Amino acid sequence: MKRAFPLVLIAFLCSTLGSCQLIEGIFKAGVWSGVIIVVVVLALIIWILAKIFGGSKS
Repeated sequence: MKRAFPLVLIAFLCSTLGSCQLIEGIFKAGVWSGVIIVVVVLALIIWILAKIFGGSKS
């Protein structure tokens, strides 16, 4: 039993560390997707406001 414990511990750590990298990748993709969406929405709002308040030069 004493010999099996370190092997079980190493296997457990390897499996959990691998999943941490997967979660890290998902969160990085989520952050960048959120940043892109915010930039697009802000650009759209600025464009709409420019169309409304820019007016025609008649």
